Amino acid sequence: MPLNRRKFLGRTAATSAGAALASAAAAVPAEARGHGRPRRRYAFTVMGTTDLHGNVFNWDYFTDAEFDDAAHNDVGLAKISTLVDQVRKEKGRRNTLLIDAGDTIQGTQLSYYYARVDPITGEGGPVHPMAQAMNAIGYDAAALGNHEFNYGIPVLRKFEEQCDFPLLGANALDAKTLRPAFPPYWMTRLRTPCGRDVKVAVLGLTNPGIAIWDKVNVQGKMTFPGLEEQAAKWVPRLRSMGADVVIVSAHSGTSGTSSYGDQVPYVENAAALVAEKVAGIDAILVGHAHVEIPESRVVNKETGREVVLSEPLKWGQRLTLFDFELEWERGRWQVASVSAKVLNSNTAEEDPRIVRLLDAEHKKVVGYVNQVIGTCSAAMTATEAPYKDAPIVDFINHVQAETVKAALAGTEYADLPVLSQASCFSRTAAIPAGEVTIRQVAGLYPFENTLEARVLTGAQLKDYLEFSARYYVQTPAGGDVDPAKLTNASDIPDYNYDAVGGLTYEIDIAKAPGSRIAELGFDGKPVDEEARFVLAVNNYRASGGGNFPHVAAAKQVWANSEEIRNTIIAWVQAKGTIDVSRFGSVDWKLTRDGVPVF
Repeated sequence: MPLNRRKFLGRTAATSAGAALASAAAAVPAEARGHGRPRRRYAFTVMGTTDLHGNVFNWDYFTDAEFDDAAHNDVGLAKISTLVDQVRKEKGRRNTLLIDAGDTIQGTQLSYYYARVDPITGEGGPVHPMAQAMNAIGYDAAALGNHEFNYGIPVLRKFEEQCDFPLLGANALDAKTLRPAFPPYWMTRLRTPCGRDVKVAVLGLTNPGIAIWDKVNVQGKMTFPGLEEQAAKWVPRLRSMGADVVIVSAHSGTSGTSSYGDQVPYVENAAALVAEKVAGIDAILVGHAHVEIPESRVVNKETGREVVLSEPLKWGQRLTLFDFELEWERGRWQVASVSAKVLNSNTAEEDPRIVRLLDAEHKKVVGYVNQVIGTCSAAMTATEAPYKDAPIVDFINHVQAETVKAALAGTEYADLPVLSQASCFSRTAAIPAGEVTIRQVAGLYPFENTLEARVLTGAQLKDYLEFSARYYVQTPAGGDVDPAKLTNASDIPDYNYDAVGGLTYEIDIAKAPGSRIAELGFDGKPVDEEARFVLAVNNYRASGGGNFPHVAAAKQVWANSEEIRNTIIAWVQAKGTIDVSRFGSVDWKLTRDGVPVF
């Protein structure tokens, strides 16, 4: 697990030397300055992506069609490659760097296939498509994202081995030695026409939430201290090593908030705090939050200097460009200005070189996801699932509850009622009537969550539901209700709104959050606050994801390592038919002062 220092230093030195030898950089034209001496200037560009999530092509494996959304965004490294080539031609290849801010190997059926179906860890196994594409495009470094750990450390280590660039994580430490488990930084030299090289350092920081979200994979093996703490440790070191420019690639948003409360003492979205509190940083490539920030400026409290932040939109929808201008002053290069912007990948064609490189892998996965595994008695869609009790979410809860009941048979918990939580993970998910394929079932559950069981009381379940119901915008009684404006209050994402199957209840959206749950019942009777229930729950929620009350501290009575998506696929394969009449019922509804909204 500990970093091989010789390998790391050797690779860093080799990369730096290669960049230095290759560089014959173009400078910003010199200008006269005092006493007729020319001003030495140099400009270079750092390109950045983040949250690629396994997207190589502009393709949606869940719909089996070209990707499209309401804004007509495009996705994938094949399009990013075209943009990168354009920038390199404009700026000069030797005057550009390309980095990433993490969450690379999870998110599509393409990435899933090469982690689980035909894993890269197998004997003589394939090279991961993301490694192939990023190597071909010529990435210089990438920070680790939290989703890099979803498939376990062996898959991550194999991916790391297959990459021609380092995976950085200054705050991913070996649990025993507390030394970096991955390279903390990457350094290179850019040769200028002025005869003075520019030394650029990239510090990689990942998310402390890994300790919660992937506890089963990292506990006892790695630990993840805060971003500010580790940046404060490493940035001065990089400066003392001669870095003229320090860039941070951080898999962490800018909001200063955390989804996991106080379960770990480190901020989840800490990029802006790092910029504000740690002196010596010039720019931060932001990731994790899945929002677009073309340019943001944060003033460092110690130096008064501005730090430029940029977050390109997820899945390869945008490419960030940091443009640096440097001046030679007092015997060293000084950063004169930094600006940032994003390029939209929907303006680019897919790079035919990347298409040819991975066409066979793409076709193999398309064939895999289109296998028919059963039939469904009626069509189900998730269109209205965020605000109505929809059979498609009931189906997830049905499979989860049935799986947990079978697992607890013969144990001391066998007689406890089993409930289940699930969310509308994708509003475009759909199961047709008739034949059903792997991709259609997989589309219900796009995350790599696993299933476990926790024991909660009736009172705790009410608290849980009250917390979940914060998702709805408070809406007074009377007048029409616009479903488009009803959900995602306080920017709560769909995956952090849970419906609990097995209970009946009303959510009164006319009331303030915390006092919305009414008529809470089980088996036709009001729920007893002292009664005990088993909740079938995904590992993200059970580990504190979303900061739901009680569940993270509740007793765990069962868990497995199989992705819920695979559990559902296997269920359909075993049953042969999805009979909607067995589970499709309206057990919860929205009300205003007791009157149903829909």
